[in-house]
Formats: sequence, C-alpha cells, structure tokens
Amino acid sequence: MHLVVEAVTSCRFEVTDPASEEVVLMKILQVLLACMKSKVSVMLSNQHVCTIVNTCFRVVHQAGTKGELLQRIARHTMHELVRCIFSHLPDVDNSERALVNGGSSLKKEVFLQIGGLDNEYSFMNNQLENGNNNSEYAGQASSVGFTTSASMNLANAMDESTIGANNGKESVGHDLHLMTEPYGVPCMVEIFHFLCSLLYIVEQMGTGPASNTIALDEDVPLFALGLINSSIELGGPSIRRHPRLLTLVQDELFRNLMQFGLSASPLILSMVCSIVLNLYHHLRTELKLQLEAFFSCVILRLAQNRYGASYQQQEVAMEALVDFCRQKTFMVEMYANLDCDITCSNIFEELANLLSKSAFPVNCPLSAMHILALDGLIAVIQGMAERISNGSVVTERCPVTLEEYTPFWMVKCDNYSEPTSWVPFVRSRKYIKRRLMIGADHFNRDPKKGLEFLQGTHLLPEKLDPQSVACFFRYTAGLDKNLVGDFLGNHDEFCVQVLHEFANTFDFQDMNLDTALRLFLETFRLPGESQKIQRVLEAFSERYYEQSPQILANKDAALLLSYSLIMLNTDQHNVQVKKKMTEEDFIRNNRHINGGNDLPREFLSELFHSICKNEIRTTPEQGAGIPEMTPSRWIDLMHKSKKSPPYIVADSKAYLDHDMFAIMSGPTIAAISVVFDHAEHEEVYQTCIDGFLAVAKISSCHHLEDVLDDLVVSLCRFTTLLNTSLVEEPVLAFGDDTKARMATITVFTIANNYGDYIRTGWRNILDCILRLHKLGLLPARVASDAADDSEISSETGPGKPITNSLSSSHMPSSIGTPRRSSGLMGRFSQLLSLDTEEPRSQPTEQQLAAHQRTLQTIQKCHIDTIFTESKFLQADSLLQLARALIWAAGRSQKGNNPPEDEDTAVFCLELLIAITLNNRDRIVLLWQGVYEHISNIVQSTVMPCALVEKAVFGLLRICQRLLPYKENLADELLRSLQLVLKLDARVADAYCEQITQEVSRLVKVNATHIRSQMGWRTITSLLSITARHPEASEAGFDAVTFIMSDGAHLSPANYVLCVDAARQFAESRVGQVERSLRSLDLMAAVGCLSQWARQTKEATMGEEEAAKMAQDIGEMWLRLVQGLRKVCLDQREEVRNHALLSLQRCLTGIDGVALSHSLWLQCFDMVIFTMLDDLLELAQGHSQKDYRNMEGSLVLALKLLSKVFLQLLDELSQLTTFCKLWLGVLSRMEKYMKAKVRGKRSEKLQELVPELLKNTLLVMKAKGVLIQRGSLGGDSLWELTWLHVNNIAPSLQSEVFHDQGSETQKGETAATPLAGGVAIPTTETIVS
Repeated sequence: MHLVVEAVTSCRFEVTDPASEEVVLMKILQVLLACMKSKVSVMLSNQHVCTIVNTCFRVVHQAGTKGELLQRIARHTMHELVRCIFSHLPDVDNSERALVNGGSSLKKEVFLQIGGLDNEYSFMNNQLENGNNNSEYAGQASSVGFTTSASMNLANAMDESTIGANNGKESVGHDLHLMTEPYGVPCMVEIFHFLCSLLYIVEQMGTGPASNTIALDEDVPLFALGLINSSIELGGPSIRRHPRLLTLVQDELFRNLMQFGLSASPLILSMVCSIVLNLYHHLRTELKLQLEAFFSCVILRLAQNRYGASYQQQEVAMEALVDFCRQKTFMVEMYANLDCDITCSNIFEELANLLSKSAFPVNCPLSAMHILALDGLIAVIQGMAERISNGSVVTERCPVTLEEYTPFWMVKCDNYSEPTSWVPFVRSRKYIKRRLMIGADHFNRDPKKGLEFLQGTHLLPEKLDPQSVACFFRYTAGLDKNLVGDFLGNHDEFCVQVLHEFANTFDFQDMNLDTALRLFLETFRLPGESQKIQRVLEAFSERYYEQSPQILANKDAALLLSYSLIMLNTDQHNVQVKKKMTEEDFIRNNRHINGGNDLPREFLSELFHSICKNEIRTTPEQGAGIPEMTPSRWIDLMHKSKKSPPYIVADSKAYLDHDMFAIMSGPTIAAISVVFDHAEHEEVYQTCIDGFLAVAKISSCHHLEDVLDDLVVSLCRFTTLLNTSLVEEPVLAFGDDTKARMATITVFTIANNYGDYIRTGWRNILDCILRLHKLGLLPARVASDAADDSEISSETGPGKPITNSLSSSHMPSSIGTPRRSSGLMGRFSQLLSLDTEEPRSQPTEQQLAAHQRTLQTIQKCHIDTIFTESKFLQADSLLQLARALIWAAGRSQKGNNPPEDEDTAVFCLELLIAITLNNRDRIVLLWQGVYEHISNIVQSTVMPCALVEKAVFGLLRICQRLLPYKENLADELLRSLQLVLKLDARVADAYCEQITQEVSRLVKVNATHIRSQMGWRTITSLLSITARHPEASEAGFDAVTFIMSDGAHLSPANYVLCVDAARQFAESRVGQVERSLRSLDLMAAVGCLSQWARQTKEATMGEEEAAKMAQDIGEMWLRLVQGLRKVCLDQREEVRNHALLSLQRCLTGIDGVALSHSLWLQCFDMVIFTMLDDLLELAQGHSQKDYRNMEGSLVLALKLLSKVFLQLLDELSQLTTFCKLWLGVLSRMEKYMKAKVRGKRSEKLQELVPELLKNTLLVMKAKGVLIQRGSLGGDSLWELTWLHVNNIAPSLQSEVFHDQGSETQKGETAATPLAGGVAIPTTETIVS
C-alpha cells in the first residue's frame, strides 16, 4: 500500500495532448480514492494520507485551467477523501492508543508544525517544480505540484497562522515518528488545519488578480467550507475528545467563519451557517461564547437591514436562524447560557425580537421573508408547547429575590447538568442581570443614586467596597462609558481603589500590549484630562506587567509604552494632525524606556503597524447596537471562553419556558396577528392558527392569563363577528371568508380547552356569541343547562330555556330545532324560504354552499359546551364569564334598539341562569352578581316584557333547583324572591298566575328545606298577594293548603305567617265562599300547638328554654285568635259565622297548652271584647244589604263570650283584675240587650242575654265567686254586679239568690273568705 501511494503521488509524465492528460489525472484520483476506501487503508500512515490529500488538492488546483469534467471529478474526489478520513474519527481513539505504545498523550496529538517536516512531505510544497514564476498558473508541463505565488502566499500564511506550537526543529523527531504510524488524529489535524488555512489565505489576498482561473472571491472559500462541513458532520462529537482538533475549531475555524459570515456572497453565508448549525449540534458545549459572537456579529447584523446587508444576505441569515429555531432546545439553551449570564448579551431576547419584527409587514405586502420569520417564531412557540406535554411545568413559581448581598460575579452553580440545581441558579442570575440593567439606567442618570439603588437591591454591599463597584462597571451592559471613565479617572481615594480593582478584572495573559490596551479602553471612555489619563494608564500598566511581562523590564516600561501608543493613535487617526509620525519617529521616541535599555525594533515596528492599520477607539461607538468582531475582541473572547462557566444542555422539559414566554409573548401575538391579517393563502392561515393555539396552550399552562386575554382579543377581531358594519348578507359573507371561519373555530377551541385562564377575554368571546345569536346561527343547546335533560315536561313554559336556532329546514339535522319567530335571520331566512309573499329567485349554488360552510363552522365551535361544561371552569374564570354576561346584558339594556337589544339581554340572562344552575356547588361565587343583575331588571321594568319574565322565572328556577342542595344558602335564595314583591303592579299582574304556580311548585318540592322564619315570610308574602288575584288565587291557595293541612309543614318558624296567609284567603272575595271556609278550617287547626306543647314537656331541655317555648306557643295562639277575630267581621254571613265558631273552637278547645293569665286577659281585651264591640257597631251602622243576618252573628258572639268566660272562671276569678274583666262582660251584655238591629230591638237578643247572664251568675254563685262580703268602699264585686244586672234584668237577683233578700244582705260581712279550694257542687246542669 505504501508503495502504491508513493508511486501514484510522485507520478510525473509528459503531456502529449490535453485530453489524455485529463484522463491520466482522473485515473490518479481514482487510484488514490480507491486506496483510501479499501479496507487495507488502515495500513496507511499519517504521512501517506497527508500526501494523498495534498496530491488530490494539487489536481483540483490545476483543474481550474482544464476541462469541466476534470474539475468536477477532482472536487468530488477531494470531498470523498475528506469524508473517508473523518468518518474514521469516531473509532480512532482506541485504535490509536493501541498503536502508539508508550507515546505520551501529548505526542499523540502534537501540533504538526507546517514546514517542520522535510519539504518532500510538506503540505505546502514550495518548489516551483515546472514553474516559471512570472506566468501565474500557466505552466505547460503538468505535474501534481503546487505552483505560483498564490501557493507562496498560502505557505507563508500557513506558517503565520500556526499557533503556540513547539519550535519546528525540536519536534521533527516526534513528528516523523508519529507521521509513520498508521493514520489517525495527527493527519486529521493536519488536513483540518490546511482547510482552515485555505480560508485564511483568501482573507489575506482579498480577491485575486483578474487573470486567476479560480475566482478566489467565492470559489475557493466555498470549496474549503464544503470540505470543512463534511469533516464536522462526520467527525461530529468525537472532535471534543481530541483537544488539538477542538482548539482548531474553537479558534481558527470560528474566527474565519465570523469573517466569511459577513461575505457579500449568499452562497458563502449559507455554507457558513450550515457549518455553525453542525457545530451547534455536535460541539455546542465547547463553543458557548463563539456561538454568542456568531449570532450577535453575523446573524443579528445581517438579518436587520440597518447595516446595509443585501436582501439575499438578510434572507440567508433569516433562513439560518429559522433552522436554528427548529432545533428543539436551541432557544432554551441560548436563554439559559447567554441571556441568564451577566457577562453575555441577551441573544434569546434579541433573536425573538428579530423574528417578531421581521414577520411584521410594515406598509408592504407579505413577502417570503415575513413568512420565513413567522415560521421561525412559530417553531419556537411550538417547541414550548411540546415541552409542556413532557411534564415538569412548574405551576407554583417562587419569585426570585435577593435577601442579602453576595458578590454577584462570583456565584457558581453546584451542578450544571442537574436541572434541580441549574434552573433556580439560572433564574436568579437572570433576576440579577435585570436588576443590574435597572441599576445601570439609574447610574446613567445619576451615578450616586444608581449605586444607592443597587445597594438597596442587595447587589452592592451596604458599605461600598472597591471590588464590588469595579465588578459592577466591568460586567454590566448599558452603562454610560463617559460616566464610568470619569469615575475611574477621579482622584478620590475610593475611585482610585476601584480603578485598580477594575484593572484586576482583566486577563492579559500572553497578550500583545496593543491588544490588551484596546480591550481595556473599550470598556469605558478615556477621560480627556492628562492626570486622569495617567491614573488610568498606571493601573493598566501595573496589571499588564503583572500578567504578561514578556520583554518589558518593569511596569514603568509598560506605562511609557502605553502612553506612547495612545499618542501614536491620536497622531495617526486625528484628522487635525497634518504631519503624521513615521515608524522611525515612533522607534526613536521609545528609546531607553525599558529599564534604560531599548526595546527590540521588530517589537516596536509591529506595534506601530498595528496602531496605524487599526485605530484604538477611545470614544465608545455611540448607539452601536451590534459590535464588530475585531482581532482584539476575538483574543479576549478566547481568553474568556477558558473561564466561562460550563454550557448548560437543556432537556425536553419546560423549566424556563414561563420566563422565556413572558418575554416574547407580546411581540409574538402581535406578529402572528399581523401576518394573519395580511395573509391570503390558506397554508399561511393554518400556520398562524397553529401558532395561536400553541400560544394559548403555553399561556394556560404557565397561568399567564393576560397573555391569553390578549390572544383572545386579537383573534376575535378576525372572526369579523364584531364588525357590526352591515354587510349585505352577513351569513353568506361569513361562509365565504375562510380566514374569519378559521379564526372563529380557533376562538371557541381556545375557550373550550383553555377557558380556565381566560379573564377579560370572555367579553370578546361573548360578543362573538351574541353576534351569532343575532344572526340566528346558534345551536338550540347553547342556553340550556345540563340539568335540563332531566326535566321531562315538554312544554316551553316559564323557566324553560327559550330555544333559538335556525328552523329545521335550514339546518343540518344535528342541530335543527324549532326556533322562535323573532326574525333574527333577517334577509337570509327570506332568501332561503321560497314561500314568501314577494316572488324571489332561488338561492344560487354558491350561496347554499356558503351557508352550509357557515353552519359546519358553527358546529365545529361547540359553543354550547362553554356553558354546559362551565362547572369545570376555575373559579376566577367562571366569575369573569358571569361578569361578562352581566356586562353584555347591561350594555344591550341601555341600547337604543329595543327589540334586538332586548333579545340580546334575554339571551345573556338565559346563559347566566344556565351557568348558575350548572355551578350549584359554587353558587356562592356567582350569587351576588346574578342576584344584583336580576334585581336591576326587576326594579327598572315598568311594563311586562320577555326580559323581566326571564328574570323572574329564572330566579324562581334557580331557587327551585338549588334549595335541596344548598341549605346554608336557603335564606339567601329565598330572600331573593322578595324581588318578585317589588315588581311593578302591571308586570306583577301579567305574570301573577305563572309566578304563583312556580312558587307553589317550589313549596311542594322544597317545603322541608325551608327552615327559617325569613324564608317562610317571603314564601307566605308571595302566596298572600295572590289571594285577591282572579287567576292566581287557585294556585296560591293550593300551596297554602299543602303547607297547612294536617299541620304537615307547619313549624314554629312559619305558623304565624301561614295563619296570616290563610286569613288573607279567608277574607278574599275572589273565588267561592267554599274556599274562605276551607281557609278558616286551616286556620283553626290548633292541634299542632298542642303537639308542640306536649313535645316541649317531654323534651329534656332547660327550664328557661322550656319557658321560652311555652311563651312562644302562647304568642302564636294569640296571633291565631286575633286573625280569626278579623274574619269574624266579614260581610259574608257564612264566612262570618264560620269564623265565630272557629274562634270559639280555638278559645275553648286548646288542650295541653298552658296559657298564662295575662295572655287570657289580653285575649279578652284584644279579641273577644273588641270583636263583640265591632260586630255590634257593624249591625247598628250598616244596612241589611251589606251585612245580611247580623242578628245570628251577634247571638253566636255572645254565646262565645259566655262559654269562654265560664270555662276560665276558676282561673280568672283569682286574679286581682277579675272584677274589671267581669264588668267588661256585664257591660257587653248590657249593650247587646239594648242593641237595635235595623232600627228596632232584637227579640233574639232580648231572650238570650238574660238567659246567658243568669247561667253565668249561677255558676259564679256555685263556685263561690259571687258572694256577699263586707265592704269598705262600696265598690265591691257584689255591688257592682247587681248594679249592672239590674240594668239588664232586674228580676235576676231574686231568681239566683232567691233564698236571700237583697236588703237583708246589705252591710253584712261574709263569714267565709273567697277561697279557691272550696268544694262546690257540679255546675254542668246550670251552665248547659
């Protein structure tokens, strides 16, 4: 194999004709490629492989003057060779270790110095074998050799670009030893180095002379870049195992890529970008700062047209950026590694902003560029949305705060590969970075206040120290460099200390003095005063000398030379200096400054040329958004990259997405919306919709409600449903507008899937729903609620949702239902119905198709589920939905378009009631708002209308359905029914019957759930009102009967109220007398009072409680008899007399209830006596026509008096006020005796009164109540009794006390005192 390779690579031949020459060269290429591709190639040494590549490249080089075919084959062979060699890299490590035994690892990957080997083997063969130096590339004889001055330049350049290797002469031995080993990393390092140097040459030479056959401006770099790309693709991650190769990639290759990235050729830029993408894939962990530099100095620079980039460059840069965005973890890693690093720029933020801005078409139609940027943006968003599905979304985010000062530039992460460790670290770094930026802003306005602000946020210590301030200046972006320069140049002792600490933050190791000075002066503006300049340069020189003494004798030498460089810089680059310093002048000026000796001439000469070619900028670039990559900055970058914290590799979990999305959500929604607005193709619509849905998913997952609301607002605009500008045929227009239909489906998809996190957005969604409702496009189910399915009654009575949808003939069967003829469809329903009065043309195919599309769209929206599934909404969202409904209803109530607006208000109310019923478990949340809304409607309506009907019956329905479930809310719910009592009379009258039916239904179903007096008061008030309403009274009475019959649902809480309600029905003249009599029977059922009294006795309760209960029962009884007293005055004879009998029953037939004496006295005063007086007055004052047969009633009343009095005699006679009571009875009898009914005395009363009186006196006598005793004042019971009795019937005294004459009794004292315990013969006979 060795011999074959040597023979073929050294092949020389005479050229007879060009065609045969090309054939021979092709054959050479074939043989070499075959050698490399065969299995035996493992026997080839490093040297042979290098020679093969070298030979092949020469052919490529020469082919430029030959035929097209040879050129192509040569280049193809070169590619194949590189692929073949580098595909060997992943396996090379182990085999190499086995081959090079005993060799130290350093020797294995030693820098193979170009030119360190014999020329025979050297890559850059400098012999001009057949050459004549003058005619470039024009040698007639052909060989496989490299010719011309280009190769010289190539060689020189290669020599120059060798970095930090040993001296060639010493390393030759090892190199030869290594080069003869079977091939591995050493030859790859050589080849890779050579490929990088090809780029470097082109840079050095610029565009070659016109006679060059290879157009160096594009061809060579493209060729080299292609080879480099292949080698990286195949070497891949294995490169990081070989430090020598990795260093080439990190420094030389990347530096060249940065230069070529700004090339005007889109092809080169494209190639550079694909190399960087490959490097990102395989080696990103080793290229953190290089990637940052590439994005900030190349991609961001070119993609924004501010920097004079051509459209093609912008497009290529944007394409590259989009390719990066499609890498799932790219943006997360940029954010974690760069945006959250204090010393790096915010690449993620800048890229996201760039994508948003670039997607915005400003005053121009959509171009490919806009769509490209949109793709990138949506790729980032969809990446986030996908990560959500991978779990680990932190819902509870702890806010980052700094409790105390720690030097922010020192903080390190414990473990950069463990998310639990790096995520909080990165978030706190970002927080610090943000606070520093705010601090910088304060500092730029007022340095003192800026530092105080940072002390307040714990970023600087309470007592400032020089190091912390120096680090603030060094690591904070956005500081005003003039202010920093002034601070550092100040003579104040603290400022001087800060200056020295500031200089100590730089790393000048192995740097040229001019490079170090450039880096130092880039961070602030050098002050103008000479003393300040001196102080600054002293600090710099001290640091420089400490780190890179090189040939300087002491720090003074460094100081003097630095001064000299500043002066040279001013001299060379200030336009006002006419006579410029020469190199000789510069060298002469710097004699004897190195500790009394001269510095080497070459050293000074190099410094002189460096400053002349490249100015040291002492004034910072104002407003320079994107810096250029200068050589000094690159050197600094390489220094920093050695100390940079490890690269964080993100996995597919959503650790930082919340923070990232918060940064980019606003511009993203805006950009997608604008593109959606301008787009005209369905695939672009779809891309935007995907973006919208991804944004919705992320916002809801990370609980970013504001973002979701913004999105909903934005989308609702596109549904065209909000523009009420009267389109001729809104339904058809909607059917023809793909964009509007897609937006509508998206809005409702978001509402259904992510409704939990919508807040103010509900208003916009509701506006869309209302618009569809006005157009009659909503499914009938929308306003119903889940619980309605169980209600079997089919008629749409009050309390049923009013169905609203297109009539069946116009709708697909799935959502067809009868519709109210509210004419909401306007022109369109006429368009479709062919039987209208005026003849109309049939709808066209297109119109029918458009209508069909509209209906299909609405079906896909599933609008009804928003409300039927509202029970799953989060509380905040549900509350906002309810508020939105109230707001929309309120707005339409105020409108000037009554019929349509009322319809809207009714519809909103239906929806509100539906969600209230669907959320019975969370009624507390909604109740206040719902109640207030219904209350407003009820109190502001003066005429019957659909809205107030809906409000009242909705309220009743809510109560009916919720009472069984919400006992704690029962009072609240029932109190709300008082609204019905506040209805305007006309409104109440119109709906009275249905309201009563509903209340009746409510009572029958929920009587057991109504516990409080307040609740019952509301119910009985509602029922009482109906007593005088012709239509409603039947249902009302029905409900009262249900509660009171058999005392089924009576309780101490509702007894008095129910009695009162029954009295209203008894007194009401609406309906038959029969009903009044039944009402009286209901009232007079005192069984429950006895029962409660019995239960009180049996119950084990405290004395106080029992006494209280007894007192309450007494009160109830008193209220009952008072109620009956009122009915006793009724005009209708049957009712009056029945009331009297009922009253008598209640007064005499109350067993087991202990009524106190005071109660009885009250009863006589307020009930019995009053009733007798009132009846008498009625009998005497009204005509027979008004009050028929009053005589009979008076008789009944007197009998009642007598009977009650006698029954209670025992108890009452012991009271001190008995005399007064007895006189009351007598005076009533006297009045009745003398009463004139219809002008003459009543015979019946004339007979009855003496009889009743006699009876009473006999009983009193028998019981020993009425007996003669001695009297002092003459006002004794005895005397007063006879005084009255004689007025009524003078003969009674002798009849009752026939054994004692009145005269003989007078003045005698009673021997026996009045005693309750005397045994008295039974008086039954007398009483009867």
